[in-house]
Amino acid sequence: EVQLVESGGGLVQAGGSLRLSCQTSGYNFDDYVIGWFRQVPGKEREGVSCFSSVNERTYYADSVKGRFTISSDNAKRTVYLQMNSLEPEDTAVYYCSGGNSWGQGTQVTISS
Repeated sequence: EVQLVESGGGLVQAGGSLRLSCQTSGYNFDDYVIGWFRQVPGKEREGVSCFSSVNERTYYADSVKGRFTISSDNAKRTVYLQMNSLEPEDTAVYYCSGGNSWGQGTQVTISS
């Protein structure tokens, strides 16, 4: 059974940084694609970033390019999302997803 657990969310001021973690278990970390998504109440969930271990390619939504970085630690079976220069518009619940599984989400709140 694949399980994904996010952590690292919190409340920071605009311009600050946070690093989200997605701890995986039961997941094939030799060949994977994991993505980060976010959702604001009343809006659809949107893709933020994803990473493929097959070709080590990354994807970033235009709204986060240059500010967010996705990375992984295969030994820890953990995927990270480093978020810098945070803006109030980044406020959302952030989820990681892989292998048709989703984590429970972690709240990120950016104050202006």
